[in-house]
Amino acid sequence: MAFDMQARQSLVVYTYSLKQTRQLKRYGTVMYVSKKMRYVVLYVNQEDVASLTDQLGKLRFVKRVVASARPDISETFNGVAEEMTSNPDPEAEDDDE
Repeated sequence: MAFDMQARQSLVVYTYSLKQTRQLKRYGTVMYVSKKMRYVVLYVNQEDVASLTDQLGKLRFVKRVVASARPDISETFNGVAEEMTSNPDPEAEDDDE
């Protein structure tokens, strides 16, 4: 029996009230609930993000749904230090004048 890793992505669900937070458990895994700012971080399968965003947006107690941009961001930092040293900051040149 092989373990296959499922691609997951987080959705931030902003709500009007946190009373219905338990209802969000049927859509994915609730990882964090902010009581002060009234949002819920929900982890779902990556292939279901588009459909779940539409479904969650139609719920009465949901203000908006924001998908995480983490899958789109490159996490490799090879050569970043060389780019920073070879390309000096253009704003630093203005300070010399």
